[in-house]
Amino acid sequence: MEAVVTQGTLSIKTSLTPLPETMNQAGRQNVIPGKMWYHGDLDLQLAAAMSSTESATKTTSEAARRERRRSNSLLFALAVGFLVFGAAAGALYCALRPEVLRIAVGPPGSDDYKVVEAMADAFRRESRTVRLSPIKTDGAVESLALLGAGKADLAVGRGDLEMPAEAQTVAVVRKNFVVLWAPSEPAGKGAKRKRSPKIKEVADLAGHRVGVIGRTPVNAALLRVILSASGVDAEKVAVTHFGTEQIGELARDPALDAFMAVGPLDSKITSDAVAATARARGEPKFLAIETSEAIALRHPRYESEEIPPSVFNADPAWPGDKVETVSVSHLIVARKSVSETTVAAFFRQLFAVRQAIARQVPGAAHISKPDLEKDTELPVHRGAAAVIDGNERTFLDRYGDYFWFGLLLLSGIGSAGAWLRRYLNREEREDNTSHRKRILAMVASARTAESNQELLTLQREADAIIAETLECYDDGAVEEEELAAFGLVLDLLSNAIAERRAALQRTSFETVRGATAGSTLRG
Repeated sequence: MEAVVTQGTLSIKTSLTPLPETMNQAGRQNVIPGKMWYHGDLDLQLAAAMSSTESATKTTSEAARRERRRSNSLLFALAVGFLVFGAAAGALYCALRPEVLRIAVGPPGSDDYKVVEAMADAFRRESRTVRLSPIKTDGAVESLALLGAGKADLAVGRGDLEMPAEAQTVAVVRKNFVVLWAPSEPAGKGAKRKRSPKIKEVADLAGHRVGVIGRTPVNAALLRVILSASGVDAEKVAVTHFGTEQIGELARDPALDAFMAVGPLDSKITSDAVAATARARGEPKFLAIETSEAIALRHPRYESEEIPPSVFNADPAWPGDKVETVSVSHLIVARKSVSETTVAAFFRQLFAVRQAIARQVPGAAHISKPDLEKDTELPVHRGAAAVIDGNERTFLDRYGDYFWFGLLLLSGIGSAGAWLRRYLNREEREDNTSHRKRILAMVASARTAESNQELLTLQREADAIIAETLECYDDGAVEEEELAAFGLVLDLLSNAIAERRAALQRTSFETVRGATAGSTLRG
């Protein structure tokens, strides 16, 4: 007989007909040795089918959930990867991008401005790590004011000007020498020899008028320092300023008893002024500043120097012998807050292109390194000093602390990532724990199972749990330690099923043997 039971959409066809049997003459049923009769148990098969369906549904939902979680994890990993790549690319771009330094210089058309323009062009052509952005000013005073206000990173100014508190020397653009001379009186028509000049030294300037080339008041201030150091009352010396374009007027002014120029020894302005006054007023008499060393000691911004002979003219020699004087430097100064690395790179680049600049602007040949051994009023920037001394810090010296910090940061990020991963996979770990508990319960059920069908059902459930656990392990949701613990309880279940199956087989065999023996005795 067959029965069909429908449970929702589940149809089960169950046979209730026993296996072929033989009947003895007494009408009793014979038992064939080696054969087992199975009488369908409708309730058992229905429960097994429903359990199988529920298990399949649960497995499908778990697989879908794991797939969604795997997709989310992949998207999260991609997002983190793009974030790290973007941060690395941004850091690399910032590291390789040329540093642009604003340099204030003026006035336009001056030697300083031409030198800075040529310097900026050379840096731009050779794609250096540092580039310059010139800022036009009306002169050194305005340039230094912009530096002090933080509107410029570098500035070109004379060393005896009022410097901002943060200003530090980077390089010497040129040295300006003080040249003082007095004309000799023109010889009369019947004179047989030239007259001697009435001013022979600086001390003779008292009560006379000096024509100073350049309208900047700093030259007049320097003259007052020289007069005071030479014992001359500066108030008794009159000063008249002339522009660099007024050399002819300077030479023809009969009220002037002496002249002063401040500039490089090869300055065309100074040479033209000396020659013009010689033509108009007679051979020049160069005045030595005998107190130059004392001035340099009292005022570190000045230096004691000598004017070599014949520097302004060879025949006749002007001057005829070396002349003691003082000098003041034109400097490239930087703000103290500009990084050591940036200033060091600028310093190296400047002296790498100096010769190329000098071919365009002759004044660039005077660019020199600051003297670290001299006690100057303005300190040398640490970046330039490191290059001069050869003590420039290496890449590891500069960024070693950042590397260690980066390693600690990466370690922290790794720990946070591991924690986040465990947090995101907490449901899988909870499922793994519940699976272990379920297998332990299945061990107890296996030891008390009444049929091989129950053992087979337990084995199938265990197979589904194993498949799900291995998928979780492949996804990284289950660690090796957890998988090892899962293996222990799985071994217990396998042993329990094997032992119970053997016990059931022994019981069946004994039952069959007992039935056979009883039939034989009755026969």
